[in-house]
Amino acid sequence: MSVQIYGTLGPSCADAATLARMIGAGMTGIRLNLSHTTLREAKPYLDAVRAAERETSRSIGLLLDMQGPELRVGRLREPMALEEGSHVALGEGGIPLPEEVLRTVTKGQSILLDDGRLRLRAESADRALVERGGVLRSRKSAALPGVETLLPAMTAQDRENLALAPSCGVTAVMQPFVRSADDLKAVRAAMNECGGTDIRLFAKIENRRGMDSLAELLPHADEIVIARGDLGNAVPLWELPAVQKRIAARCRENGTPFMVVTQMLASMEHSRVPTRAEMSDIFNAVLDGAASVMVTGETAAGEYPADVIRYLTLAAHAAETFLKENGI
Repeated sequence: MSVQIYGTLGPSCADAATLARMIGAGMTGIRLNLSHTTLREAKPYLDAVRAAERETSRSIGLLLDMQGPELRVGRLREPMALEEGSHVALGEGGIPLPEEVLRTVTKGQSILLDDGRLRLRAESADRALVERGGVLRSRKSAALPGVETLLPAMTAQDRENLALAPSCGVTAVMQPFVRSADDLKAVRAAMNECGGTDIRLFAKIENRRGMDSLAELLPHADEIVIARGDLGNAVPLWELPAVQKRIAARCRENGTPFMVVTQMLASMEHSRVPTRAEMSDIFNAVLDGAASVMVTGETAAGEYPADVIRYLTLAAHAAETFLKENGI
């Protein structure tokens, strides 16, 4: 099988036994989200991965997803229930949003949290109406549709993580919210400085600037990531499939591998069986030429991480078989 199958590390797959089952089900690589931890703090996770590799006699890729210029909610003492129609404070004493958001937000501005699952409408710089409620947890994504915030490509923590990457066996680094070739050049330079010349660089397309700059990104990325979570905040959801198709086509034309990610098997966070639509989504991503497919919360926090990988693998394999049998 040539399509790479990625899971995501998290509490639901923190032990070697579960990770070994995931590898046995077809997982070829695993993502570590550094928005929730550091590479040094994640040592128990990495130890479990290595133990699972020894148990299965298979090596898998280790993919670091950096913080980059991404906006996220700060730390919460406990999950925060946001009731639709209620009012909530922004900043101190309420939702701990980054200063970049608090400085930028104006009355009437939409604020999307957790990949758009929750939506607020700013009533002032420090207060908002909850338009779409739910439970908010620490370090979830935050977005201001139509507003660009100027942040450096890497945080200080990103640089510390990159310095440790070669010694931790990292095989690839994902740069989030790529805006221009300069972002990728900066990350590549930092990787080279720490001896990570063999580490692959993945460019995550998550906003309109990334979409518009795709042509200049392609020569500097080892793989393009169609990251549909935040990308689905940047464009209307009904336009997202067309955006995915256009990015895939451009990557095929250029000969650049690409990955499709986000909610590929979202129902399986709490269900042992996927939906028909999810199976079709994975199948069609591979038909479009995806070199990799990845799940996130499904394995990091879901109830059935090994089953998730099994269905992801089976759907990708079915698509590859279809392509071969039909000479495509």
